[in-house]
Order: sequence, then C-alpha cells, then structure tokens
Amino acid sequence: MYDFTIIGAGITGSLIARELSKYNVKTLVLEKENDVGNHATLANSAIIHSGHDPEHGTLKAQLCVLGNRLYDDLEKELKIPLLRTGGMVIARDKDELKTLKSLQKNAQKNHVEKIQLLDKETLLKREPNLSEAVMMGLDLPTTKVTYPWEVAIRGLENAISNGVSFKKNTEVTAIEKKPQHFIIRAAQTTFKSRYIINAAGTFAAKIAAMIEKDVPYKMHPRIGEYLVLDRRVKGYINHTIYPVPSDKGKGTLIVPQVHGNILLGPTSYHQTDLEATPNTQAGLKEIKTEASKLAKDIPFDQVIRTFAGLRATIDYDDFYIKYSKESENFIHVAGIDSPGLTAAPAIAQYVVDHLIKPKETLKKKSNFSPDYEAIKMYHDMDTKERQAAYQKDARHGNLVCKCEKITEADVINHIERPLGASSMKGLKKRARIGSGLCQGGYCEHQAIRLLAKTLNEDPTAIDYYQKNTPILIKETKVKR
Repeated sequence: MYDFTIIGAGITGSLIARELSKYNVKTLVLEKENDVGNHATLANSAIIHSGHDPEHGTLKAQLCVLGNRLYDDLEKELKIPLLRTGGMVIARDKDELKTLKSLQKNAQKNHVEKIQLLDKETLLKREPNLSEAVMMGLDLPTTKVTYPWEVAIRGLENAISNGVSFKKNTEVTAIEKKPQHFIIRAAQTTFKSRYIINAAGTFAAKIAAMIEKDVPYKMHPRIGEYLVLDRRVKGYINHTIYPVPSDKGKGTLIVPQVHGNILLGPTSYHQTDLEATPNTQAGLKEIKTEASKLAKDIPFDQVIRTFAGLRATIDYDDFYIKYSKESENFIHVAGIDSPGLTAAPAIAQYVVDHLIKPKETLKKKSNFSPDYEAIKMYHDMDTKERQAAYQKDARHGNLVCKCEKITEADVINHIERPLGASSMKGLKKRARIGSGLCQGGYCEHQAIRLLAKTLNEDPTAIDYYQKNTPILIKETKVKR
C-alpha cells in the first residue's frame, strides 16, 4: 500500500515526488512513457518567467513568482543550469505601449522585483539587434532560462534516492475507489494507494474521468511550434525578448538558451489530439514573420531544427489544483500550461502544504538529502581535469559527438545512472548527444551501439524515444 501515487512524471509530477520524499511517507510515481518529461516538459520555451503576465490574484501569479525564486535553490541542490538572461517586453506602437504600462502595474501587484520601463535608446543599447520600430520596453531582470527536462530528471532521481518508487511504461487504465484507498490498474499490474495526485498533463481530464462523475474541466491543448538556431549565433540576442501579450498568450519570443542556441517561437493554436505535435509550414512561417517584428537580420540560415509541443490548457482561467468532488484523497493538478515550468517547484510545495498537510500529519525525514550528484561532462573540464578523467577512464579518449564534444564515457555514465537513458532521445536529453549542427548525423550510430552494449540489448531493440519506436529494423549489410 502506497500513501501517495503520482500519475505523470513531467516536471510537475517529478517535483511533487521530490517534495513528498522529504517526509516519512511511501510514494509511487507512474508514467505511461518510457522516460521522464516526454511531452510538455520536453517541448517548451525553457523560460523561468518573472511573473509579470499572470493576472494578479490567480494561482498562476502567486506560484509563478514563488517558483522563480525557488529555482535558485534548485540550482544549488540539483545542480541544474540557470541562465540569467533577464527579460524585456517590447512595445512597438501606441496601443502596445498602453498595454505595456498595464502590464507593468500587474507585475507590481504580483511583487515582481526590480521592474522598470526602458526607453528606445536604452533598449537598443542593451540589444543592438532589436527592431528600430521598438518604442519602449518593460525590464524584467529576474527572468531566467533553464534546461526543463534536466530539472524533471534530476528532481525525480533525487526523489528516488530519497525513497520514492518509479514505474515507467505503466499507463493507468482504471481507478477504483474503496472506502480507505484506491485500486489503480495499469496494464497487468495493480497498485493500492491512499491518495492519488493527478499530474498527467494533457491526459489529466482522462485520468480524472476515472474517478469523477463530472470532470470539472475540459482539456483544450494548445500546440506551439519552434525554430532552433545553432549555438554559433550566441550573443545575437542576450535577453529573453517578449512581444506585448495577446489573448493567445505571450506571443512569439526570442529566447537565448543555456547551451548557446536561440529559440524562436512559439505559435499557439488549439488542437484536439492529446499527443500529436507536428510542425507545419504555416506555423514556421508565422514564427519568422512575428520574430522579425522584434529583431532585425535574424540569422534564419542558422536554423538547425524545428519542434512542437503541447500545453495542457483547460477551460478554466487558472491552474486547477484542488481536491476531487468525489474524494478528497484524489488531488487534481491540471491545466498546468504557461507558466507551469516556472511554477513547478512552487506547485509541489502548494500541493503538500495546502492540500495534503491539512488532512495528514507529515513527519520530516531526518536523513533527507536535497543534493544531486551531477556528472561533470568532459567538455566542461579544464585541461588538468580532462587528463585525470582520461587516466581514470580511457573511454574519454573516444569523442562520440564532435558537435557537442561528448565522449564515450559521458554517454555510458548517462545510461548507467539510476534514472538513466534507455532510448536515443533519452540520451540526447541527458547528455546532449546529437544536439549540435549535424543533429546526430555523425554520432547517432555510435550512440545506438553504446546504448545496446550497455543495456545488453540488440541494436534493433533500441528505440528512438517512445516505446516501440525502433531506429533500426534489420541488418542490411551482411556477409554472404
């Protein structure tokens, strides 16, 4: 019998698990995919927002501002990367200027720190490549950028090291309410749990329907498309650049990334499919058009890839973090769209402090460790460290990914971790192999072999990402 079962191992579910791992309770995380953070956590803008945009008085506003601050703690404890870009919202005409000033007032009400309006001269001095059409900007110095799936992976791995159980490839198919607990059915397995925390992202309403007679929200996912510029453009834009927001959201942004790339996007359109995230010609054209309104001479010739992701938008104008109407032991954590990445650590605290602690006496562990022991990558070492690393492990002498300077030892270390990679994209998420200019063209074959050898699998069993997505079908070059 588990005390708490969390359904969904995106960044929200992973950090809730970590928060619960601080206490003497038995916690289980169930994930239908074969890895952590496969959906919204993987495909987003990677921004830790200041809290300027959510409407004052909402949970989004409260948890966004708090979450922004909590990332400084996660940086120290989980060794996550944080790029303190600062942000600027750009107004280009009188109507946008009026909205910008309203946004400033909203940010002040939300207690966003150190904000100020900047004139055109100051904007162009800070960012010379901004469009000459800019009139004024709102300075948001607390804006940061992180590596979202790394936060989820490290958060859950830290939770596991503190006693949390994790089951991947375990899709919940039914939930039965008993007087004192739930029976959770997943494939051929059942679990008993006193509480369920529904953090299933775009599938939250589907999970809710297993216990609710009338689900209190409907899922209306929004697809967002992106362009990725190669890291050779590093320095073209150094701040996170926002347009004035619209009813579709924050708009198309220009976002410097932790590893030197720049993201352009997203678009924002409703779709009915809960998983499909295709890029479209129209969407990519829209990104180029809208981004060009913010900056001049954008180096579109440096685009190395495109991607798209879904936001778990619901028909409720806020995060829906509440008890079920059918059972107070079932907790909804739904509608976690933007600024969900920013708010995630604060959401975890909110669930425990405001929904669990009023009903349960939680005793803190005396041996909880908040710290994560990160792998120091070969490319991050100085010369002496590299020499010592090679002497300890000669596999550092084989450079597998030349674009990102990833060695064989780096790859194997990321496969062998407690929450290690088991697919090509899982390895890319952890070690960045295949993230450079060639996008895996020269290194993917080596990575597949290393995955197969380390996991003791046939190369044809190695998936691209999700279960049953093999990269290789059969051997074609055989001796006769």
